[in-house]
Amino acid sequence: MSGHSHWAGIKYKKAANDAKRGRIWSKIARSIIVAAKAGGGDPTQNLTLRYAIDKAKAANMPKDTIEKAIKKGTGELGVVNYDEVLYEGYGPGGVAIMMDGLTDNRNRTGPEIKKIFEKRGGSLGASGCVSWMFSKKGLITIRTDAVGENELMELALSAGADDMEQVGDIYELTCDPAAYEQLKKALRERQIPMEVAEISMVPQNNVPVKDVETAKKVLGLMEEFEDHEDVQNVYANFDIPDEIVKQVEE
Repeated sequence: MSGHSHWAGIKYKKAANDAKRGRIWSKIARSIIVAAKAGGGDPTQNLTLRYAIDKAKAANMPKDTIEKAIKKGTGELGVVNYDEVLYEGYGPGGVAIMMDGLTDNRNRTGPEIKKIFEKRGGSLGASGCVSWMFSKKGLITIRTDAVGENELMELALSAGADDMEQVGDIYELTCDPAAYEQLKKALRERQIPMEVAEISMVPQNNVPVKDVETAKKVLGLMEEFEDHEDVQNVYANFDIPDEIVKQVEE
């Protein structure tokens, strides 16, 4: 599976765990605070805030928690400051990894990210070292048993998708970010359930990972970054065959 769709799937499965859910809510709350601070507390006028709220709802975040985060962002509940950060580097097997985050202390977060890279057999790189390998896209995944391939392709292309690919038991749709809301709306109207729906950084090319040990190292590194409180999103360009994924998960 390609890095972005495969990792998104693993992430969402793990989110069912209560401890993971609490951490995810905390991260989403930060994104809501920053979005509301930058563009105001009205999601109809603030697209970034709307995306953050959609993500919160998908994670079953309580409504009052969402509203509290918005008020923190607009200053109604005091002043909260987070800086946006971007880290890039390489993981085992030469896999390119990029992550964005929100931190209240850059001097703490940077060294912690560097340490995780090094501990897991990777290396933190300079700004711009891998970001050129990724493109910003709307990413939606749908289980193959939820809808017929021809029906989905016709609907997706007419609603603005620029690519559709079957990866294992998942259909993966990508689109220009400007077409993302329109594509989601079209799928909802047809009552087609979406597994993952997000604005993501999609790799232009993938690095094949052909052995179990390297796959374990790559996925372990990705998971440790996801667990870091200051990291919002992690993107990578690994391509791990299904049979190796199954061995890793055993």
